[in-house]
This record gives sequence, structure tokens and C-alpha cells, in this order.
Amino acid sequence: MRKLNRWIYAIVGIIVLLFAGLIYAWSVLVSPITQEFTNWSNTSLSLTFTICMICFCLGGLIGGIVQKKIDVKVNVWISAVLFLVGFFIASKAQSITILYIGYGVLAGTASGLSYNSVMSTMSKWFPDKQGFISGILLMGFGIGSFIIGKVYQAYTPIGIGGWRISFMIFGIVLFIVLLVGSFFFVKPSDDFILFLNKNTENKKKSNKENSLDIDTLHMIKRPSFWLYFIWAILLSATGLALISQASGIASEVGHGVSASTIATVVGLISICNGLGRVIYGAMFDKIGRAKTMITLVVTFLMATLLLILAFKYKNFTMLILGFIFCGACYGGVTSTNSAFTNAFYGSTNYPVNFSIINLNLIVASFGSTIAGALYDASGSYLSTLFLMLSAILLSFICTISIKRP
Repeated sequence: MRKLNRWIYAIVGIIVLLFAGLIYAWSVLVSPITQEFTNWSNTSLSLTFTICMICFCLGGLIGGIVQKKIDVKVNVWISAVLFLVGFFIASKAQSITILYIGYGVLAGTASGLSYNSVMSTMSKWFPDKQGFISGILLMGFGIGSFIIGKVYQAYTPIGIGGWRISFMIFGIVLFIVLLVGSFFFVKPSDDFILFLNKNTENKKKSNKENSLDIDTLHMIKRPSFWLYFIWAILLSATGLALISQASGIASEVGHGVSASTIATVVGLISICNGLGRVIYGAMFDKIGRAKTMITLVVTFLMATLLLILAFKYKNFTMLILGFIFCGACYGGVTSTNSAFTNAFYGSTNYPVNFSIINLNLIVASFGSTIAGALYDASGSYLSTLFLMLSAILLSFICTISIKRP
């Protein structure tokens, strides 16, 4: 029964993250807004998502810090209220500033708080499956934007202002889901941990890893932290650079391919992103950190080379394979973040340490901007692919340089 209970908590965590991941559907949510406010530039609207990502990281950090002082349920309650207020304010926006505040600041912070709450709570329930549970949870977070984005497209009322109704509904639904889900955010009892340790095949290994309790200050002084942080930036930026240019690359390689097929092929990156989180998370548990990171980097490298060949020979099949493997590798970075934090620095300070490592997303988010600038300067998508190749090669140096504490 004890083992069954923790999977119930995990299912609730997946549901919460599925809805909290809605903020990543910005590229879909913004479409009707651009139709209503034709005088708002794409650059100013894109800044909404940038603000959202920054506040997501900061929300996770704040959530990690206060978890030592308040119950994690309170974090989830605050997140629920911020989502409700944020989407309500955004739905009333008549100026871009109001959209920044509602969607960017409030909803972004809410997502970060709930994200940290789920990940830190579930890591305590699954000390024996850190990589796998991280992958499962993060798959929910990743596909949330895809699923809810489709619902938004299908049911948002047509015409000026229809998106406002959808935003208000989103705020209410998120509030209810998080409020109900918060009652499942409990820490495992000491007897459960003892029970788990007695029944795990990797008892000695688990005890050794869980004996590490390195606080944030000492963590950021370690070379292993900075090498991993740079590794995560390089590979996340690589994934974001591809996503930002994927449609253009696919269109140039696939001459004569329909727009709907192009959209489906580009969508494979998001689908495989979710699958990659589970695959590489489980791999972390089975073969360890070093082999998992090396496998991820080598696969990413080969997939990028495949894309370059696809671009050169205009081979659409190669392109599809490249998108599939790149998407899976990009997803693998996120689940590795969580497993690496727990394995290298322990569970006691996990909420703060994990949120610090996730700050790599702020720097990595500029990957798409750099890719766009390179295309503007060169007029070729090959510049993006060679940028990706360079970043992956640098990440390999980081990978082999990381030493266990």
C-alpha cells in the first residue's frame, strides 16, 4: 500500500504540472491577440514570454527558499491564486504592459512555484527512481502546452476578444486544479523511507548518494556545478535554437511538402521532447550520470549532423529523423537537471539547489534570439545548425570534466 500511495501522489503531480505547463503554449495563445492588437509588434509580444520565463525561474527559486519555512501546500495555494489573478488581468489587457504583468510576471511566477513544489515533493517520495520520476513529471509539464494549446485553438470563440474568455477560463481551471492537488503535497514519513531502503536492490548506492547534503553556497563553489550549469545552458540553447528555426528549416528542405505536413513534422520535436525526458531520466537511474550525459551529447551531435546532411541533400526523411532525436535529447536535459541535483548535492537542500540549476534557462533562452540574428545576417539556416554543432561540442568537454563530489 505504501508503494501504491506514492504513485497516486505522482499522478497528481503530473496533472498539476500538465496544467502549469500551459504557459509554454504562448506561441499558440498569442495568435488571436495579434489579430486584435495589430499595432503591437512581434518583438514586444515576444517579450511577454521572455518575462514569463524569467519569472518562472525566479518563482521556482523563491518557492525553494521558503519551503524550509512554510508548508509546501502554501506554495501551491499561492501559485493557484497567482494563476487566477494573472490570467484575469491578462484577459482585461488593453495595453501591452498589462499583458506583461498578468501573463509574464504573475502567471510565470505561479508556474515556477508549482513546478518547484511538485519536483521537490516527488523527489522525496522516489529517492530510488530520481531520474525516472523526474522524466515522468517533466513529460507532463512538457506536453501540457501541446494538449492545452490544441484545446485553446479548438474552443476559443472566433472573433475579436474571444481569447479573453479562454484566458478567464484558464485562470479558473488552474485555480481549481492546484487547489485540489495541493492536498496531495505531503512529505513521506520516516517509516516509509526505512521501508523503501529495506526493499531497494540498490540500497548501498542509494544510501551513499542520499548521504550527501550540500547547501547552495557550497554547491555554487564546486567546479561540478559550473561545468554542469554550462552544459545545461549549451544544450538547452541548442534545443531552443532548433525550435525557433524548425519550421523554416523544414520548409527549405521539403520543397513541395504541404504546410500541414511541415507543422506535423515540427510538432515531432515537442512530442519527442516529452518522451526524451522519460527515456533519459530512466537511463540516469540505470547507467548513471556520466554514461547518460555522454550518450545524450553524442546522440545530439549525430542528430545535428543528420540535419546538416538533410539540409545539404534536401532529404526530408533525414530531417524527420534529425528532429526526432534532437527533440528527445533536448527533453533529456530537463530530467537530467533534477536527477543530477539530487545525486550530486542531496535531497535536503534540493528545492533551492534545483531552482538555482534551473536558472540556466534564462541564459539558454537567448539561443533562439542568436539563431534568428544569425539567419538575418547570413540568409541561411545552416548558420543555426553550425551554431548547434559548436554548442554540442563544447558541452562534451563539460561532460567529461565533471567529477563526482
